[in-house]
Amino acid sequence: MAADPESADAARAPRVLVVWCPDWPVTTVLGTDLDPDRAAAVVEHGRLLAATDAARAAGARRGQKVRTAQSTVAGLELHDRDLDAEARLFEQVAHTVAGLAPHLEVLRPGICAIPARGPARFHGGEDRLVEKVIDAVEAAGFECRVGIADGLPAARLAARSHRVVPPGESARFLAGFPVGELADGKLADLLVRLGLPTIGQFAALPTGSVADRFGPAGVAAHRAARGLEARPVVARPPGLDLTAEERFEEPHLLAEPLVFAARVLAERLHTGLAAAGLACRRFEVEVRCADGTVASRAWRHEGALSTGAVAERVRWQLQAWQHRALFSAVAGGAVALRLVPDGLVADPGRQLSLLDGDREATDRVERAVARVQAILGHTGLVTVELAGGRAPADRVVRTPWGDAHQERRADGPWPGRLPAPSPAYVPPAPVPVRLLDADGQEVQVTARAEALAPPARLVLGGRTAEVTGWAGPWPATERWWDTADARRTARLQVTLADGRALLLAVEGGRWRVEGAYDG
Repeated sequence: MAADPESADAARAPRVLVVWCPDWPVTTVLGTDLDPDRAAAVVEHGRLLAATDAARAAGARRGQKVRTAQSTVAGLELHDRDLDAEARLFEQVAHTVAGLAPHLEVLRPGICAIPARGPARFHGGEDRLVEKVIDAVEAAGFECRVGIADGLPAARLAARSHRVVPPGESARFLAGFPVGELADGKLADLLVRLGLPTIGQFAALPTGSVADRFGPAGVAAHRAARGLEARPVVARPPGLDLTAEERFEEPHLLAEPLVFAARVLAERLHTGLAAAGLACRRFEVEVRCADGTVASRAWRHEGALSTGAVAERVRWQLQAWQHRALFSAVAGGAVALRLVPDGLVADPGRQLSLLDGDREATDRVERAVARVQAILGHTGLVTVELAGGRAPADRVVRTPWGDAHQERRADGPWPGRLPAPSPAYVPPAPVPVRLLDADGQEVQVTARAEALAPPARLVLGGRTAEVTGWAGPWPATERWWDTADARRTARLQVTLADGRALLLAVEGGRWRVEGAYDG
């Protein structure tokens, strides 16, 4: 009989215990002592991220738009997400769980994992280990759910249902879940369109076919779907030191200087990994203090950690440690920061695409953006895109790099929108002008969008230009149902004797320039 082509590395994934604190964003913002009848939710990028039990019972759902949630749940409280506070608070949970088992890894604020095999033997079995973890976390003042299974993906889903999946049963346990619980968004969408909506259906595909059709990302998800290690761990090359370290001449008592250094270390770490053809699934951040004490914490990602992901997780951890005063004046301050990669995997790269772009170029852009934003601030670097709107300025949306993009559809109806062609130039702020008739009076527009007199002259910046042609006005009434925010605007196109063509708008009797056309 022919040998299984995967027999060399097809051993079952190791047993993993996952601790999940439900609705962690809500716990962070509202606290653990919460009124059960309080309907509240945490919002991120205009959508619900998490909600209280009372809000969910009334119809609130993760991913809902804020307006939909407010119309569904009467009196819904909305709070902005505070990711830094989530990381600081979750350090208490991580510290508690780390007291029961070594090698704890934080996946994100609200969820952490530990290898289950050794601790289970020490504490008298997996069920007994789960009880001890729950008791310890609840004693610290937090609610949690715990699950154990073969491999991290299955353990995460087991934690949701508070379940211990027997060894060798993870593939069967995963089979009924939607494929989106395991694969990333693009891959999951493709699998659903191909008629493979569940993890079990995806796992039943032949390995060779998955590799040919879906590439390295598909192979990793396929292995995880069968209860195997998603990507086999490779040995560290002999004599290769991939640790990135920074020693400070003066001890630091605050996290900010360490965060700045962490960005440089993250780039150095990935440069070394790329040169060796490797990527890491987890890394350890370590701070050494002047009195010799050392604080360390491991962070993990189910894919390969990018430079930005490493820097972000280091920032969370440093701020959490500062909150606990781990490198305060008592310890003499922090004198060294180290990033130690672990869980090394071969970096498979990917086939270059004219649509997706070059991975190396993308990484370089992300590193450059991180440096610029560190200097100019989060809003110092933006992307520009076309969105829906009536005024030209409304259709040009500037989004800080890394934030969610505007969701206003550019192809919507937008009654009152200006007809084509659109202005070639839109000033960053409206420019006030005076539009005069032949008698030198301000041109007025009636409620029926009719000009009482034809425009004759335009006064802009103290200079007067003759109007040689005009078209309009075009009215636009916005938010008429809200007396506080209601707006009535009329727009007019004019050509001037000096060859310029401008778009003007009048609101409240005041004229302004909203754009300029090419000649």
